[in-house]
Amino acid sequence: MTRESRLLMGAAAGLAALLPVYYLTEAGAKALRAGAAEAGPAPAGLGCLAAVAMIVAVLAAWPAAALACGVPLTSAGMLFALDAEAAVNVAASLPWSGLPWDGLPRAELAEPPGTLAGVTGLYTLIGALLVLSALLPARWRSILSG
Repeated sequence: MTRESRLLMGAAAGLAALLPVYYLTEAGAKALRAGAAEAGPAPAGLGCLAAVAMIVAVLAAWPAAALACGVPLTSAGMLFALDAEAAVNVAASLPWSGLPWDGLPRAELAEPPGTLAGVTGLYTLIGALLVLSALLPARWRSILSG
């Protein structure tokens, strides 16, 4: 397998992981918020965020995948930080219904997917960690990086 094909496969894997990371982060944040509002445990929120952590750990081992997923997440987080109204309008155009995690707790319908995780900085944090993991010295990278 050539270096170019490994980079292309990494970029494809990172882009494929972008949607699950985006929606699972939002679902986890909303489940944790619902648990805090009810003053009770939120195992669904912890489960969603644990799934995100596992996906991010796998992506961090592959620099091309980490960059392909981390740069859009960081950009989304920065958009929420700089202009929350524009970010909410962009998030409102994303689909939510019909996804496997559609049954998880969510806020009112006026809150589009990604809003809570965006305004709390989760997307910025996850995206920055992925981008920084891709910038590690070559001796610390996995065999997937080439």
